[in-house]
Amino acid sequence: MMWHPFLVLLLLHGASAAGDQLAAQPAPGDPANAKPAAARPQAAKWKTLSGNAPLVIARGGFSGIFPESSQFAYQFALASSLKETVLLCDLQLTKDGAGICLSDLKLDNSTTISSVFPKRDTTYSVNGQSLKGWFSVDFTTDELISNVTTIQNIFSRPSLFDGNLPVSLLQEISGFHPYQFWLNVQYDMFYKEHKLDPAKFILTASEKMDFDYISSPEIGFLKSLNGKFGKAKTKLIFRFLDADAVEPSTNQTYSSILKSLTAIKSFASGILVPKSYIWPVNKDKYLESATTLVTDAHNLGLEVHAYNFANDQPASYNYSFDPTAEYLQFIDHSDFSVDGVLTDFPSTASTAVACLAHNKDNAASNKKRPLIITRNGASGVFAGCTDLAYQQAVEDGADIIDCSVQMSKDGVAFCLDSADLVGDTTAMDSFMSRSALVPEIQKNNGIFSFDLTWSEIESLKPLLANPFSSTNLVRNPAAKNQGKFMTLAKFLDFAKTSTVSGILISIENAPYLASKKGLDIVNAVSSALINASYDKQTTQKVLIQSDDTSVLSTFKNSSSYKRVFKVGETISDASKSAVDEIKKYADAVVVSKTSLIASSNSFLTGFTAVRDKMHAANLSIYVLGLRNEFVSIPFDCFSDPLVEMATYAAGLGVDGIITEYPATVSAYFRSPCSDMEANLPFTILGVEPGSLLKEAQPEVLPPAQAPAPALDAVDIVDPPLPPVVKISETAPVAAPASSPTQPSGQPANAANAALCLLTVMLSFIYLSYQ
Repeated sequence: MMWHPFLVLLLLHGASAAGDQLAAQPAPGDPANAKPAAARPQAAKWKTLSGNAPLVIARGGFSGIFPESSQFAYQFALASSLKETVLLCDLQLTKDGAGICLSDLKLDNSTTISSVFPKRDTTYSVNGQSLKGWFSVDFTTDELISNVTTIQNIFSRPSLFDGNLPVSLLQEISGFHPYQFWLNVQYDMFYKEHKLDPAKFILTASEKMDFDYISSPEIGFLKSLNGKFGKAKTKLIFRFLDADAVEPSTNQTYSSILKSLTAIKSFASGILVPKSYIWPVNKDKYLESATTLVTDAHNLGLEVHAYNFANDQPASYNYSFDPTAEYLQFIDHSDFSVDGVLTDFPSTASTAVACLAHNKDNAASNKKRPLIITRNGASGVFAGCTDLAYQQAVEDGADIIDCSVQMSKDGVAFCLDSADLVGDTTAMDSFMSRSALVPEIQKNNGIFSFDLTWSEIESLKPLLANPFSSTNLVRNPAAKNQGKFMTLAKFLDFAKTSTVSGILISIENAPYLASKKGLDIVNAVSSALINASYDKQTTQKVLIQSDDTSVLSTFKNSSSYKRVFKVGETISDASKSAVDEIKKYADAVVVSKTSLIASSNSFLTGFTAVRDKMHAANLSIYVLGLRNEFVSIPFDCFSDPLVEMATYAAGLGVDGIITEYPATVSAYFRSPCSDMEANLPFTILGVEPGSLLKEAQPEVLPPAQAPAPALDAVDIVDPPLPPVVKISETAPVAAPASSPTQPSGQPANAANAALCLLTVMLSFIYLSYQ
């Protein structure tokens, strides 16, 4: 079949990339048999039933990226995860009695069957529920294997491999010789109604292949297998469904059965439960207290495995969109550990087990690692630039905490991401009438700090930013308005008494503030640093950042400070003249992540030359834009922020990572797996850009996007800063956009109508920020 060359090439490409320490998986060698090395043994004893590390169970292989249960999904799971990774096959039976692996009884959710056989859908009663679709019991093995291919069954996941990989036979997956093999049988009674017997099929198949685990939500099925495997060490696992669902062989709800764990022990070795059975999540998506289920089951000698883990399906705000934090909650708790996690992303679960568990008290090694620099403090957890965001950043292990300096109308310098207060405060509630258009600052209307006094700004509440709210991903809503704003002076006092190794002070809009508002932001920063003795002390680094070379020039003679030039837009290259100009004004540059690695349609496509050219000029590089939210992470980083981090830190060798989630970055660097020179059996590896795209068939490749512009010298140098004028000398500025002032001759009702329309528009903008 045509898919075989595609599969082999992709695996071989992955093997080659792993040898260069940039691929997403260790070199697999022969993909049918090879396994990566086992994890480094942990010093602490696991709180699993056996005392061994919990299992990583791959649902349908690496189904978070590739069509689930395809052969490549299984092979990639083996190549990218721990040696002990278990492959799980959801067994379905064909009309002629063969076993295939697909998670859903309805094949149209995960295959092309509806387009291949458009008129062969049927309706069946399944456990009392009427289901319409395409079912394996209506098709022969040859019809499915020869004609039907697999597709991604979750819309938000990549469709790049759809239609390339056929349905997998059970024996094909077993032939990969996984460390352990798990068979899940979800619909025993349904198949018996169609004269197919899963138990008989499994007993016959077990003569030629090994099944380490067999699970089912049907008690009758498991009892029919109990004691039938002789000396084989096959473990039977009772799978719990939703609490209110009804178990078909007893007509009891699963919540009722949960009360009788002793009865389960009579026919099973363990249980497989939704993760909410262990850590309930309330209606507001915050964790409640853990149940005693794991401890109770372990006391009876029952293993406990949990399912529903996926990097791209956030469960609770407590995890701050870091999937490894969720795994650790289940495997590295002080009181218990589950015995296995069933996941769509086995590489991430492997990282949690092999690299992050038992590392909470480790210090982040200083050996050749980038700086952890905050973006508005820990602004993924608390409103940016508030006291709580900075306190959290220090607790989370940040090296450098930052203050983006803004100015109030009465000359108070304070920390906030933008001069426009709308996105980070509740200014729209109180000062909508102060809205104005300032083209020198931004294209849209705003309520600007330099038009409000400090006392007015202090009266506002912070507002936690939600950059992906359009996707329903919002940050920590319980802390939406918590925290207090900090003046620059208070920020410096806080930093000096904290454990951070330095501070970053960002200065923007200096020419406008000087020439139009009579505010000297550069002098305000310089004076605050001198007053806090930062011009003399050497215990903490001071980074001065700006996108304006004239601002950086004013700090040229301050040897205690390191100057950082911010490149404001995505670039694909930098001319030598541009780099030479930057070198005149700065010691480091801040660039977006897409300036270092190009991407197209959420896939990485290739490294740019920017890193090499900046490093060649001895300029440090700080990368901006690494976030935990999976929608911001390229598909080939597996919705895993640590994989993306490794791509920039270990793969590219950046000198600093600017982040809203310092806890995630710190956890990565506390792990020995982040050290590419440690020679460990399992390592957190980055990806080789373009490795997945290169091997995909041309007809399924996403369209190429236009390259970003190259940075040239003309884009670097800014004119000298204008003098700071007295406010009485400033030119008249445009009236606020919401002002009722009318041009001469304009009818009053037209002005009122325009004002009304503007108010509606501003309200819409305000709600979108909310």
